[in-house]
Amino acid sequence: MENIIVQKYGGSSVGSIDRIKNVAKQVVKAKYSNNKVVVVVSAMGNTTNELIEKAMNVNKNPSSREMDMLLSTGEQMSISLLAMAIQELNEEVVSLNGYQCKILTDDKHKKARIMDIDSTRIKKELEQGKIVIVAGFQGVSQSNDITTLGRGGSDTTAVALASVLNASKCEIYTDVDGVYTSDPRIIKGAKLLDRISYDEMLELASLGAKVLHPRCVELARKYRIPLVVKSSFNNKCKGTEIMEANNVEKVLIRGVSLDESIAKVSILEVPDEPGISYKLFNELSNNNIQVDMIIQNINRENINDISFTVKTEDLKDVQTISSELKNKINAKDLVIDKSVSKISIVGTGIAGNSNVASIFFKSLYELGVNIQMISTSEIKISCIIDNKKGREALQYVNQKFKLCGECYILEEKVV
Repeated sequence: MENIIVQKYGGSSVGSIDRIKNVAKQVVKAKYSNNKVVVVVSAMGNTTNELIEKAMNVNKNPSSREMDMLLSTGEQMSISLLAMAIQELNEEVVSLNGYQCKILTDDKHKKARIMDIDSTRIKKELEQGKIVIVAGFQGVSQSNDITTLGRGGSDTTAVALASVLNASKCEIYTDVDGVYTSDPRIIKGAKLLDRISYDEMLELASLGAKVLHPRCVELARKYRIPLVVKSSFNNKCKGTEIMEANNVEKVLIRGVSLDESIAKVSILEVPDEPGISYKLFNELSNNNIQVDMIIQNINRENINDISFTVKTEDLKDVQTISSELKNKINAKDLVIDKSVSKISIVGTGIAGNSNVASIFFKSLYELGVNIQMISTSEIKISCIIDNKKGREALQYVNQKFKLCGECYILEEKVV
């Protein structure tokens, strides 16, 4: 099948009836451009949060299975309303939930991963000239239970569909004009990027940039799906293209991100014995908990301290698992610190320029910010700091690397 495009519209894009009607017009316009169109839609506005609040009012500790049953209804409301709006424009359309699309996932409720998609039904509907609207964020397990993919799961649904349908591109519509050097809601004058590489976008997404979910970027990179991030409210802006690194100019610093939704977990005075770290992080992995930065302090008198960071949404499970291990190995204490943020710089030129780290650390020093943990890769440097200083540090680092105007290009010396 040719000329298939996948469009994804987030919750803000379909946050009201008027916005749904606006999306309907955009979808129909895409079809008029000689495309077969598949649309992935999130729940309207704050629907998911409202559903979670209702659940908490009924049961403070509901099962993950029943939460998935509840939360999946938000997307189903969106797809049906959007289908009705498109019908009002005299276009053939069909809405399908995750079960009807046969989006097969594993059994991890609330954080399921897509294992396979049977695209037969979608292709059949497209061949009949229909616009196909798919509920994002959800699928069905092998045991025939509804599952959800976690926050940002609609992005993943869209890219996964683009892959199995061999779509020419996947367009992610949001409430900002594209990918910026920093969060434009926080940093005035942050620069809109025309292009960014998969690797750079993956780092930014993993480090707290909320415009895309990391898993969707991973899929796009794996299957080389052309991604475009653009605004559903500003048709004049072309947005940001996400592509191969060799098609993107070599910029020293691509962006600065701040992740305020993390916590630091420390297990103190852990016996210096083989296998303890394995037991801890294997158990976290078995519970589908993603660990970010890890530090083990230098051995002293046959004991170590182990510290790591996780998303705050996982903190309850992490605390339970870590506490059980602490008791088993007779560690001294378990300390949870929720008053931290992670500030990061990302860019393809970082690894080859030691001056970048110097300027980054100097910026934090000049603000009187203490660095608690450091993590590096070829294209990023991340620091854990006090969250009270997070936004101030974000603004200052942007200024130091001149990211509120042109991106800082690699030179002999950075000043």
